[in-house]
Amino acid sequence: MLVKIHNSYRKIIAICDSDIISKTFEEGIRQIIIGENFFRGQEKSEEEVLEIMEKASAEDATFNIVGNQSVKLALKAGLIKPKGIIKIQGVSIALSLL
Repeated sequence: MLVKIHNSYRKIIAICDSDIISKTFEEGIRQIIIGENFFRGQEKSEEEVLEIMEKASAEDATFNIVGNQSVKLALKAGLIKPKGIIKIQGVSIALSLL
């Protein structure tokens, strides 16, 4: 998984599956572009991503999570709930504003 931390008035954590970077997914009126500038971060293990999720959620961060593996991990961490997940072309997408 790729993780990129954007610093703004609060941290914005972009997490995506490594195999979908630079791809575009469209279905009906929905579209998402997994852009290099926003999502291309450091490759991290599942354990490292879980640690980042836990620490950043305690710091009032915002999360943008894309990809089936990444969203599954966010569910496991308790960051998101199943009803907050959408899919575009079978790719899971979730946002979390804490």
